[in-house]
Amino acid sequence: MATHTLGERIAEIRKTYSISREDLSQRSGVQADLIAKIEDDGHIPDLAPLIKISRGLGVRLGTLLDDNEQLGPVICRAGDAVSGSRFKTGLPQGAASGGHHGMSFYALAADKTGRHMEPFIVAIEPDAQQEKSAHEGEEFIYVLEGTLSLEYGKESSTLNTGDSVYYDSIVPHRVFSANNNPVKILAVVYTPV
Repeated sequence: MATHTLGERIAEIRKTYSISREDLSQRSGVQADLIAKIEDDGHIPDLAPLIKISRGLGVRLGTLLDDNEQLGPVICRAGDAVSGSRFKTGLPQGAASGGHHGMSFYALAADKTGRHMEPFIVAIEPDAQQEKSAHEGEEFIYVLEGTLSLEYGKESSTLNTGDSVYYDSIVPHRVFSANNNPVKILAVVYTPV
């Protein structure tokens, strides 16, 4: 089975449902030029615009991220998730996406069909730059390694290895390295039907 980029999947779904970029922009609240950048240039945005685009298309977030789908349980063996990142976000200005900059998302259940949760291992480099985002759903984060800063609304928290947080993702939020060292987290994003 041939794999498709995120932009190719969005364009394919748009064409299937006869949705123009402008229509998708209105439905999702994501600017048409960002949709064009994703489809034409292979740009990978943060999760918030992806969730909004998936809702605008009437599909699960996983539909945009999947290569294959499986009906039964999906087992991700040790080391399988980190064999290749699904996508990167938060790249510093001018950074090459092939480097170890930004935030790398490693999917843990990419092949599970019909899922509403997206579990990831996320490697956050010290130079990752992420704007606050807000989207429907909930998130759970468990810090595997390092010290994480969480900005949630007007509050700020520091989480250390072994700490976790569960929050409504409709509130503007962002995570980043608290002390200029790499951080690794388990993140589960839940989006309702």
